[in-house]
Amino acid sequence: MLLQRHAPGFTKVPSRQCKPSVPIARQPRSSVCARATPGADLTTNYVIEPVSFGEDAVLECPEMRSKLVVRPSPFVTHNNFGGGFVSDQDRVALNSMRFASPDSAGASRSNFFPHGGKGGINVLEASMDQLNMTLPPWAIRAGARREIYFDPSQTTAAIVTCGGLCPGLNDVVQGLVNKLTDYGVPEGKILGIKYGFRGFYDPQVKPIVLSKRVVDGIQLQGGTILGTSRGGANIREIVKRIDMWGIDMLFVVGGNGGNAGANAINAMCRQHDVPCSVVGVPKSIDNDILLIDKCFGFDTAVEESQRALMAAKVEASSARKGIGLVKLMGRQSGFIAMQASMASGVVDACLIPEVNFKLDGDNGLLKYLDGVIKAKGHAVVCVAEGAGQDILEDGGQIGTDASGNPILKDIGAFLKDKFKAYFKDADIKYIDPSYMIRSVSTTTNDRIYCKILAHNAVHAAFAGFTGITVGLVNTHYVYLPIPVIIQAPRKVDPRGKAWNRLRAAIGQPSFQ
Repeated sequence: MLLQRHAPGFTKVPSRQCKPSVPIARQPRSSVCARATPGADLTTNYVIEPVSFGEDAVLECPEMRSKLVVRPSPFVTHNNFGGGFVSDQDRVALNSMRFASPDSAGASRSNFFPHGGKGGINVLEASMDQLNMTLPPWAIRAGARREIYFDPSQTTAAIVTCGGLCPGLNDVVQGLVNKLTDYGVPEGKILGIKYGFRGFYDPQVKPIVLSKRVVDGIQLQGGTILGTSRGGANIREIVKRIDMWGIDMLFVVGGNGGNAGANAINAMCRQHDVPCSVVGVPKSIDNDILLIDKCFGFDTAVEESQRALMAAKVEASSARKGIGLVKLMGRQSGFIAMQASMASGVVDACLIPEVNFKLDGDNGLLKYLDGVIKAKGHAVVCVAEGAGQDILEDGGQIGTDASGNPILKDIGAFLKDKFKAYFKDADIKYIDPSYMIRSVSTTTNDRIYCKILAHNAVHAAFAGFTGITVGLVNTHYVYLPIPVIIQAPRKVDPRGKAWNRLRAAIGQPSFQ
């Protein structure tokens, strides 16, 4: 059944032929199929099936082109500002390495079943083990297409930012608005949804109209001019508003929860034949989105985190038996702590959620720090907020927040007390920059990255894709079906090169 456009609710009218809502649109060659649960809000049932692929197989992206009218891009006249166009046949390799054996650094052995059904061994990057599915060799390259599937002059777009703050949100919003305007979307036809998904249907919150004038200069400030919130998404009500307001494109800037919401919105739009392209821009200050090289704002967060580590170094080295303890963000993934420790060069011990450690004994953290202090007079410890939850005396995490993220006990305060009890005459300084590292404006590299992500998201929508997110994979921009990236948080690989480099650089033992 088809929803009547601009009707006040879900008015049923005779339906056109509609393709099933699966993230692999042209043919189910991927191993993921998403089926919308009719009454669900942020949930979609993912069916993971073992499949095999040929050497040229590509991770197909869902699209709605059969329901739209193809036309030339407005950029054809100047050949996309002289840069040319991307083809749907352009490919980006999902696995960047070919290992000599499973014993190579960063490699992993994975069982697979080739065409004949016989078992075999696939040697791939160990980080790929975090995926609960088999991937084909290639992804679709992102970028402007020569042909588009929406008439820019008749297009209405909406932008929503979801979840916690992250450096770069305003940069992405500005990039989306500017590129939509470049395509020819009229002024007054770009809506900013306030305070996350609930801004679609909260009677006390109204969307705002975005234009180049409105977003001019917002990249110079932190946060998001649209506001944000966690959880509370009523997908049915959101799709009602998309239909009533005639929204043709929805851009969701969010993390795992935000992209899960975008996937559920897309599934319900397809279920009710609402012709809206839903495109995600992955956001995570913890850098925990699967497959993607890095999330926007991560570099900025690492840069800001170093300020706290440098302060801890000054405090510790200026005192007799000084210990500087810094707690950084990272609920389930320790990328910020690891990268900031590596970059700063002042950290003696880095503790992350992916690697267990013990405090006591000859191989414990306390004995190690005692040796460091005796050797150079002071020590600096960097701990991610999700680390060591298993050793907390009161049991660690205490449920989840509105976005489904674990609510954690304070490992920083716990370690501070343990340090005071063990090092009786030590001068201990505990620094918790917390939200300070996510509220700043972006660094240069992040600012550029945000623009490119935003532009490619707009290109995706005009190219007729839906239910996808845009990201950097092996240094190239690609489109990925949303279910692929939201299976689980991406984590630091304890067997990987990045963690190994840090341990080698600072001489950190395993603390086991």
